Amino acid sequence: MIGLSRTIVSILVFGYALLFIPIVFLIINAFSSSEISGVWTHFSLKWFEAVFEDDDLIYATLTSVETACISATIAVVLGVLAAIATVNEKSFFGKKFLNVAIIIPIVVPEIIVGFSLLMLFIAIENIFGFPKERGLMTVVIGHVMATMAYVHMTVRSRLLSFDNSLEEAALNLGAKYFTVFWQIKIPIIFKSILSGWLLAFTLSLDDLVIASFLTGPGSTTLPILIFSNIRIGITPAINALATMFILVIAIALTLIFFLSKKRNIEAFSELANSKKHLDYNKLQR
Repeated sequence: MIGLSRTIVSILVFGYALLFIPIVFLIINAFSSSEISGVWTHFSLKWFEAVFEDDDLIYATLTSVETACISATIAVVLGVLAAIATVNEKSFFGKKFLNVAIIIPIVVPEIIVGFSLLMLFIAIENIFGFPKERGLMTVVIGHVMATMAYVHMTVRSRLLSFDNSLEEAALNLGAKYFTVFWQIKIPIIFKSILSGWLLAFTLSLDDLVIASFLTGPGSTTLPILIFSNIRIGITPAINALATMFILVIAIALTLIFFLSKKRNIEAFSELANSKKHLDYNKLQR
């Protein structure tokens, strides 16, 4: 058993090392003054200054964040509605087809999804004259199509374990379905909705293939900019930008951890106080 435990620990350490060593290497090189990425000379912050001086890099970053926020929000709305329709609603015509159709973008290669959407937009433009050119809107539509399935699967897995008796009790007491939906169902499944939004945001921010087909002048995303610069060489300013992203994510995760820990402590205190109050009432009786 001891040998097996050491083997498992060694595999875990090796696996996590493969994940985090490149990230650590990237962060270290962000503070190097060398013009060549991956070569260390001496400590410097000039590449962080270069990030804010590069208008193309800033614009591409803002475009990626804007696209990811919009597409993730739309994907959450559609994904949640689809999950509710396929779990809570009774059988309706096309339910099985909907379950299959939603997950198609996951199993189909991204290059096919991007190319098919490009052909669709070209055909719509020829018929209706809209959209006149590819840009932010077409990229958002493509990302919504690609990420909605992940939101649907995340929320659907939570709804399958949802206690429907809570809704039935509220409806029997006279509450309207819309009120029950917003005040009972949404708060309970909110964590899965948030997880779906974060997953959709990350996938949209990271996408290169679909955006390459659907982007146009003035809507270049950060992955496309980085990929296009590979041919002429990537400056260490990209390392600095990635380090800033990692720092923001680390701070956000730390805040979420402490807030969730604080809520758990408060919930435990309320439970303990309730138990003490109940025991006191029993003694009084």
